[in-house]
Amino acid sequence: MNVDRLRLLFSRALRVSLATPLLLTGCQGEPVVEPPPRPEPTKPEPSKPGPSKPGPSKPEPIDLSQHSDVSCVNGLPVLTGLTIAPAPDVLQLRTIIHRYPPSSPPDAQLITSEGEPCATAADPQACLDQLDALSIARGFPRICGYSIECFKSFLVTTRGDEVTTYTTADAVRALLGGIDTPEEAALLAYASGYALCSHPAYERGKVRALPDGTFSVVSIQDYDCETNVYETRHDLKVTASGVVTEEGTFPLKEGTPDCVVGRRPVGLQRGRAGDCEDVRGGYFANAARLEAAAIHAFLRLRDELALHGASSELQDAALASAADEVRHTEVTLRLAHRFGATPVPPAVTALPLRTLSEVLLDNTVEGCVRETYGALVAHHQALHARDPGIREAMARIADDETRHAGLSWDIDAWATPGLSIEARARLREARKQAVTVLRAEVAVPLDPELTADAGLPSPDVAAALLDSLEQSLWA
Repeated sequence: MNVDRLRLLFSRALRVSLATPLLLTGCQGEPVVEPPPRPEPTKPEPSKPGPSKPGPSKPEPIDLSQHSDVSCVNGLPVLTGLTIAPAPDVLQLRTIIHRYPPSSPPDAQLITSEGEPCATAADPQACLDQLDALSIARGFPRICGYSIECFKSFLVTTRGDEVTTYTTADAVRALLGGIDTPEEAALLAYASGYALCSHPAYERGKVRALPDGTFSVVSIQDYDCETNVYETRHDLKVTASGVVTEEGTFPLKEGTPDCVVGRRPVGLQRGRAGDCEDVRGGYFANAARLEAAAIHAFLRLRDELALHGASSELQDAALASAADEVRHTEVTLRLAHRFGATPVPPAVTALPLRTLSEVLLDNTVEGCVRETYGALVAHHQALHARDPGIREAMARIADDETRHAGLSWDIDAWATPGLSIEARARLREARKQAVTVLRAEVAVPLDPELTADAGLPSPDVAAALLDSLEQSLWA
């Protein structure tokens, strides 16, 4: 979508919002009320007598009474209990810390080691030097934090003079040769992107050897901001040949709608609140966390656009948006610190790249609805924030976010012509539901300092802004 058209629509929406009486006063003097309750799930009507075809049965969580905890050391799966042939001199599990933007080689750290490095090497010192000089650019997907850091892991072996690294699940599968023990099943699940013991927010993973020679592995992960369900259980099956299959996914605990508007990455975990009595500090601490999370969202989007054949222009725009979010993170961090808050970095579980239909569904919700509205709110803050520092910061952010919203609509325009009628209908329904959720979120009254100092729209103003976008964009 032409960004100038978005700016025009935003300008119209802001003019319409001027008709609401609470634009400048915010919600001062308004009583604090509880958020509207979530609607109860609709119960199906009793079925009428007569023949009917049974629908597909949903998977049920497996019984864990015979499972054992995954063995861990230093927050990662152990390297004992593996049957590797021929046996290496040493097997090591290391982590690397990637930083964005990259300014230096990734930092590497040895987590656990089994065996003696270079024990059978003809030139042990040369082998050890090669081991120490390893420079790895990739690893198993793990937990990512603020702009700057993303933790990944990889395996290393030495056999004679040969030093070999294993950075993918396929490489680990080839190293193991076959999955013969629970420890091997857990290690392969970990290399495939499933958390077992690597983060305090996770429950310990479970594993069990089954009579048919396969293994059952259970992982519990966190995805609050994306689905509002912040603990999700994944039941996995690992075959003797090393095929990892997800047999079922089950939400365990619901989260709370504490996420501000913006593009949230798949795998964004539930945020922890920092200590701050000033509501402005709390707001910008959460904003900084989500701005940092958006970096990962755009880097992932760029990879997925490349996977599905999008133009280099769209890919470059996604990468440029990630760079914008680095700056936004720095700005909101400074504001959070100014108001006495200590922001908590986001945790983003890296997951496999998605199908085109999944990417488009996410783009519809996160981009065409939430990010578009977020850009409009940023313009509102740039106009109405009483605090000059906030007003100046939001003026810079608003223009960037408008381009990000334009990218979302450009992606939609690129892909929609090739979709079936059914696929287009699914996107329209997802957009409609996203607007409904957004309306419920903005209906909750805000603290007067947020509407006045930070320039956030009061519920009445927010409703008027949403009405304008619904008529001009989302209809």
